[in-house]
Amino acid sequence: MLNHKIDFSVIITATNANPNGDPLNGNRPREAFDGCGEISDVCIKRKIRNRLQDMGEKIFVQSDDRCDDGCDSLHARVGQNEKIKEISKGKKTDRNAFAQAACEEWIDVRSFGQVFAFKGDEVSVGVRGPVSIQQAVSVSPVDIVSMQITKSVNGESGKESKASDTMGMKHRVTFGMYVINGSINCQLAEKTGFSDEDAEKIKEALCTLFENDASSARPEGSMEVCRVYWWEHDCKTPKCSSAKIHRALKIKQKDSVSAPRSFDDYEIKLDKIDGIEPEIIDMM
Repeated sequence: MLNHKIDFSVIITATNANPNGDPLNGNRPREAFDGCGEISDVCIKRKIRNRLQDMGEKIFVQSDDRCDDGCDSLHARVGQNEKIKEISKGKKTDRNAFAQAACEEWIDVRSFGQVFAFKGDEVSVGVRGPVSIQQAVSVSPVDIVSMQITKSVNGESGKESKASDTMGMKHRVTFGMYVINGSINCQLAEKTGFSDEDAEKIKEALCTLFENDASSARPEGSMEVCRVYWWEHDCKTPKCSSAKIHRALKIKQKDSVSAPRSFDDYEIKLDKIDGIEPEIIDMM
């Protein structure tokens, strides 16, 4: 069982890639009002789930293209678990037993939590997970480049000229350095059964976040994990807050650089905090 709090920060870069498209904005890379790029926490958790699945772990919230158990929905996946089916019989489902069985079965449930609420079920069950992840924000404003693309053939037959569906837009960030901050809470870990071994698996997933994640929007090598900072406290409720830990990592653009294009265009400083030293994993 996890008996000490953990905080972590991950520095990643995007080069000529779309780290996280916004479906409400034509799939353009997400950006804040100040021009800094953003990657949603949901996107980051999706990649962690994919990496854990590659590592052989059982995942509850699977992508359709990565389904490995033949279930076409979350409801079907729950129904396939014999222990949960037995607990759910009758009108009085034991919520605690249901949550415990789900946490034992799926690592993403005991890590991130999950709400089990499906149409037709009389009881809904909520699980709060110990692993919390903030949305990633770029250190500097990002330049978003858009280009129009075309298909070389019509999507439908019987048309002599190119149809309107042959036109499209593709967006990318020229370069951006993003920071992911997160924590692992001991009190919630006790409830879900999240262990030291699970924490090591989360760390490994963060170090290899973009393995098997290549796509047209994110070509192989365009997204990179540069460095991982992993703080392990010596107790469940340390005096030093997660906010202070995350603020200890200071990154700024070098004065001599007008437009950053690489990891080396930034100055990275880590303030010392009494009583705790991070494990620094350099992936460059």
